[in-house]
Amino acid sequence: MTPRYLLTLFLLFFGTTAQGDELDTGQENSPPPPWGSEIELGYQSHSGNSDSESLNARIGATYTKGQHRLSGEWKYLLSESDGTEDKRQTSFQAQSDYKIARDYYVYTNLKGLNTEYGAYFTDYTLSSGLGYQLTHTEKLVAEFELGPGYRHQEPNLDEIGDDDLIIPEMVDEMIFRGNARLYWQALDNLKFSADITMVSGSSNTRIDSELSMTSKITDKAAIKISQSQQYLDRVPPGLNKTDTVFTVNLLYKFN
Repeated sequence: MTPRYLLTLFLLFFGTTAQGDELDTGQENSPPPPWGSEIELGYQSHSGNSDSESLNARIGATYTKGQHRLSGEWKYLLSESDGTEDKRQTSFQAQSDYKIARDYYVYTNLKGLNTEYGAYFTDYTLSSGLGYQLTHTEKLVAEFELGPGYRHQEPNLDEIGDDDLIIPEMVDEMIFRGNARLYWQALDNLKFSADITMVSGSSNTRIDSELSMTSKITDKAAIKISQSQQYLDRVPPGLNKTDTVFTVNLLYKFN
């Protein structure tokens, strides 16, 4: 089952809207449009003693109506050094939130990662639980989520020698997921964001974090600088536990 097929099923299943108390949007005077979408694209090329190229892209969308909020994103990263590919990964995430009280909501999250240069070739998680909005204003947003779920991982047998494997088995297990998100609109044209997700099970613990700064150029376009990090507490010999990516992207909003 491909990530695109899983994402389509998720959006169809959780795409219904509800009526009632609205999810906070941070806009007190005039409500924002229900749909919001954006595209990011970044490319870097270096030449000299060594030649390297990297390409990264992201597509994100949100929909908010009444008590319901639906969001999704797709990311792609490709990197080559001296004509040899050294990193290629695709990831997607979709989430449905439903407000049950002033500061609380229930969520369902589906996330997938495909990569040929990590301990696991595929890494899928499905989680559902409770979310809490500590603050949700026009200037500052802080949200926290915690809930159980399920994880499926396939080991990267193509990149690791038979004698080196310490994670040769498939992973199918129950997990706990925790997430913290922070958005700070420091200035009218400057925004800081932080997103940290921890998924823990009996086989391993994974932590994904992203810190970013977005500087607005026009009402629709901006420059986004971000650093994302992936951590696995158990990996085969020869592979690092931490994988870090730094990007500078052009961001365009459609809403």
